[in-house]
Amino acid sequence: MASTAVKTLVQCDFDNTIAEADISFILLDAFADGDWRQILREYREHKITVGVFSERAFAMIKADEKTMLDYLFAGNRVKIRPGFKELLDYCSGRGFKFVIVSNGLKFYIDAILQAIDVTDIEVFAAQTEFSPDGLRITYIGPDGQPMLDNFKRSYVELHLSQGYRVVYIGDGYSDIVPAGLADYIFARDDLLEHCQQNNIPHTPFNDLHDVVRGLEGIS
Repeated sequence: MASTAVKTLVQCDFDNTIAEADISFILLDAFADGDWRQILREYREHKITVGVFSERAFAMIKADEKTMLDYLFAGNRVKIRPGFKELLDYCSGRGFKFVIVSNGLKFYIDAILQAIDVTDIEVFAAQTEFSPDGLRITYIGPDGQPMLDNFKRSYVELHLSQGYRVVYIGDGYSDIVPAGLADYIFARDDLLEHCQQNNIPHTPFNDLHDVVRGLEGIS
């Protein structure tokens, strides 16, 4: 059944949402040369933006791409949340566009998607330049320019400006602002707590089958 009345786009986070864990944290724990969690605390205390957190934290990693991907895949450290393929199939069947917008790193998101044979969806995430001096991270906004804040929000705003009804799926602090602009919210963890505390309409989810069931109620 295709949806012809209104264009619908599903914007989905990756870490802790599609992936059951935060892959960037796994890599930082394994490879960062320094106290990256102190930088994380600064972000959570709203002292720095998520972009500045990523820039400073990932600069502590000097490993190359292959070393990090081998670590993830050889150790079976990547687990995809149940229902992901079903969610993609459902969106395709309804004529909903599905995109991933993540503060994580595009190189590992692309590699993980390829490993599970998902190669036909758009991914907007941090670009990575590998260097023996540390990773260089760049977020590119919809206008093609680098940005350090409001990366996810900028894509929600883009999709709304293109006439889409936006469904947002996310979990974390960085999802709170962009989710607030969306027409429908599916939430877990920090985003869920924020929605509950502020009486923001939302649908909780544990796995992505829950999201499919929730989308079935959207006409």
